[in-house]
Amino acid sequence: MGTDRELLEAAAKAAGMSYVHDLGVLSHDDYNEFVRWNPLTDDGDALRLAVRLGMDVCFGANYVIVRGSVQTPTVNNAGDPYAATRRAIVRAAAEIGKGLRPFPSDEEIRENWT
Repeated sequence: MGTDRELLEAAAKAAGMSYVHDLGVLSHDDYNEFVRWNPLTDDGDALRLAVRLGMDVCFGANYVIVRGSVQTPTVNNAGDPYAATRRAIVRAAAEIGKGLRPFPSDEEIRENWT
């Protein structure tokens, strides 16, 4: 997966959230309102994503590994361990999201139900 946008799109998909390209990632909160969501920059968003997807986060002296239904490659955390942890979580979620079937369009739904 290349860009941060692609990572966020796939991670949002894995978590069952909506992604709006011009506004960033949006999700429903506990009060059924849309709020900005970016686990690459927000520790709380990253932790909620890891919990939602049942991930284990493992730390070493200079690395982070995230395990869930997939295990992502090691992320070096020598520069910023917090950013490295967020990125490892998002990368693992994106791998999960890549494996999910895309949501059908309204047209595909109508075709299958008529």
